[in-house]
Amino acid sequence: MSGLEQLLDRLGRALEDLPAAATPLVIVLATMAAGLIAHGIVFRAALRWADGRTGSWSSVVRKARRPMRLAFVLLALVLVMPRVDLPYAWNETIQHGALIVLIVLVGWTVIIVTDRFAERSVRRFRIDAEDNLAARKHVTQVRVLRRTINIIVVIATLGAVLLTFESVQRYGLSLFASAGAAGLILGLAARPVLANLIAGIQIAITQPIRLEDVVIVEGEWGWIEEIFATYVVVRLWDWRRMVVPLSCFIEEPFQNWTRETASILGAVHWYVDYTVPVDRVRKKMTELVENSPYWDGQAVVLQVTDMDKDTMTLRGLMSSRTAPQSWDMRCEIREKLLAWLQAEYPQSLPRLRGDFRLDDAAGRPAEPPRNGG
Repeated sequence: MSGLEQLLDRLGRALEDLPAAATPLVIVLATMAAGLIAHGIVFRAALRWADGRTGSWSSVVRKARRPMRLAFVLLALVLVMPRVDLPYAWNETIQHGALIVLIVLVGWTVIIVTDRFAERSVRRFRIDAEDNLAARKHVTQVRVLRRTINIIVVIATLGAVLLTFESVQRYGLSLFASAGAAGLILGLAARPVLANLIAGIQIAITQPIRLEDVVIVEGEWGWIEEIFATYVVVRLWDWRRMVVPLSCFIEEPFQNWTRETASILGAVHWYVDYTVPVDRVRKKMTELVENSPYWDGQAVVLQVTDMDKDTMTLRGLMSSRTAPQSWDMRCEIREKLLAWLQAEYPQSLPRLRGDFRLDDAAGRPAEPPRNGG
């Protein structure tokens, strides 16, 4: 007698010695174990085959490994259970469990396929490049839609699993038949989640914001760091994080400095005396901007924008490639031009004027000059 026949003979005698109530449980567990063993053998061979090939086959096999484990167990139960004489209660329970596993497997597979498609579609786009407008558009759209689809799949899978229970079906039918206060309460409770999900789909399609956009929200200046299915994380200039619901970007106004292009104009103001030579200041500012590594070569201008009884206001406009570079350039030009004014025209910096008059010999205030006198 061979070794395999001896093993089967021992298993048969062991099953005969078991109580009748324990036999179905042992059969079910043995079937599931056989499915797991078969899964391990098949995927070990599949990984060896995939590792020897180019492309993304290895990644696909590894991602499919966990959901296919459920598939192998389900397949083993489907093949073995009809051939085993089990009590009706056992048979009903196993069929119900197999149906739940099948529903979970379908939802899990949809999520894996969605994630895999999203990863492949954004692989050739880099948002850390200097000219990244097209990349940010595509990556934002893919990520928001992927997360929205995953949430919808999870909710649908959970709903389908719950509907396999007869008690849940009866409750759902009674709730649907009543369609009264309970339905209204559930609708109001789910409104925030549904509003943010719909806002996420709107943002993915219309794209009022994208990843790494420079925005001003609630008076705070920062970058769009991440867009999730129901909220947005804004990275503020001082490294804080602001969490904003997605619906806020649909229903409330905000500033987007990089909506169409990353280039932006920066403004610097100087308050100087009326005696300052504006032409020389304009020439010096143009020289400083042209030598700045942050200037993109598009715009540089100096204008007198305002004046009062003591000073006049000079406004310098300069363009840069990105908003952070614009901030750095504004600080640089402000500092360098101020140092130049202090060195070359210190008398033209803001100052206060006074009118002093001497008293006459009798100690009386001098009379102001008369017209023509």
